[in-house]
Amino acid sequence: MKTFSAKPAEVTKKWIVIDATGLVVGRLATLVANRLRGKHLPTYTPHVDCGDHVIIVNAAKVVLTGRKRENKVYYHHTGFIGGIKERTAKSILEGRFPERVVEKAIERMIPRGPLGRMQMGNLRVYGGPDHPHEAQQPEPLNVAVMNRKNMRAA
Repeated sequence: MKTFSAKPAEVTKKWIVIDATGLVVGRLATLVANRLRGKHLPTYTPHVDCGDHVIIVNAAKVVLTGRKRENKVYYHHTGFIGGIKERTAKSILEGRFPERVVEKAIERMIPRGPLGRMQMGNLRVYGGPDHPHEAQQPEPLNVAVMNRKNMRAA
């Protein structure tokens, strides 16, 4: 029996929508990263983009456990000498683009490289309840019922 290797033309991608209200960021990110890579499929092939398209709505309502909301720090560098900047998760979630917390968590679980960038292109994150992808007829995925630890009361 030969090892199965999926070819890009053979891959069928599904559209999935996840409501992130009250979900723990890390648990949501691991599930979404596996979906984006296609590791939930028996036909998973490491060098082929065989994952699904994932839409996350209500990303502004995610929950960080413990004191991470106040203590977790995101760094970026401006490119100038001494230009390191930092923001807490709380300031990002209360700011203009709260979906970036979820995007960064997922992005850091995807392998870096051309394939990882392509897989991240299949992710759409929206801070509010609306998304413009109704034409793709995404299937809802209820992450909260998969494990009781996935959901926390805010």
